[in-house]
Amino acid sequence: MRYVAIAGFTVALLLFGVVEWAARREDSRIPTFGDVCAYVMRYEVGPVPVGRIALFGFWWWMGWHFFAR
Repeated sequence: MRYVAIAGFTVALLLFGVVEWAARREDSRIPTFGDVCAYVMRYEVGPVPVGRIALFGFWWWMGWHFFAR
């Protein structure tokens, strides 16, 4: 089961790399990862920076699951 999880994360990482490469080509309509993060970071509901809180929560979750063991 562990190898299935490792293979799944490897495939996801490779797909992420392919999409990022496709986004950086000239005349591409695909946004880069940085563009998506910037868009999310700007999202606010009134004075509350919901996008920043969500991005922080996502990185906290990733760190908890991958670095806490």
